[in-house]
Amino acid sequence: MRLKNIAVMTGILLALAGTTVTAQSLKGMSLNGSTGLIGIPSGRIGWEHSANVGLDLGYHAILADPTAHIPKVSMSLFQVAEISFAYDTNGGDDNEDIIIGGKLQLPTRGTAVALGANFQMLQQNGTSDNAQQIYLAATYPGTFLGMSAETTVVVGKTFGAGAGDGDIDFGMGFDLLLFPDVFQGYVHWINDFANFSYSRQAAGANAQQRGAFNTGIRIDLAANPNLSRFKFVIDALLTDALDDNRTFGLGVAFGVPIR
Repeated sequence: MRLKNIAVMTGILLALAGTTVTAQSLKGMSLNGSTGLIGIPSGRIGWEHSANVGLDLGYHAILADPTAHIPKVSMSLFQVAEISFAYDTNGGDDNEDIIIGGKLQLPTRGTAVALGANFQMLQQNGTSDNAQQIYLAATYPGTFLGMSAETTVVVGKTFGAGAGDGDIDFGMGFDLLLFPDVFQGYVHWINDFANFSYSRQAAGANAQQRGAFNTGIRIDLAANPNLSRFKFVIDALLTDALDDNRTFGLGVAFGVPIR
């Protein structure tokens, strides 16, 4: 069932995405702190073409029962590398997790490709476990009905914390600049579908069971010319939107170029 769902969603996302050049990517933060969509990283880094050193601060709340709070920080270095850190309360009660990640962007043209990894220090009722993920992420531009779009594909492998030896991580996502003539470039529709979550002990969506589809609206306040030097993003999310355990999420990210 999980593989069938992945195949269907992959086909839909590929059908939506074209191959023509688009506007500059928004480069928001995913739930685990890396530059990406909702649950998956992208091939981009936070300040890949605009600053040798850039700092992003973010926060997401997953409105499960209880609410999980995920503050995070990431730093872009020399327009090719990124390191990130996220603290996931996961509802508290000795379930807090720490996720440390990094990615290195390869010197490709047109399509942004990055090699990445993260280390997850997981707590469950006072006991600890660790997981590690490695991945290759590619993000390429396109258009859909005349609107700028980006499609991301991720392939990787997770080790530890109950990950199956034969399991392969796969995810795909889509970022659409929604009706720019109407919303003046402020509103993005973001989606991703994957058989892995932002961590092995994710709040809300448990993508390891059969895959999870996440969707939401990302508002880019830096589309205002007075804020264009910075990054200022607001997220309204629905995780695991196609299953009855769907949850809502809210988030914000703010970034500044340092050098």
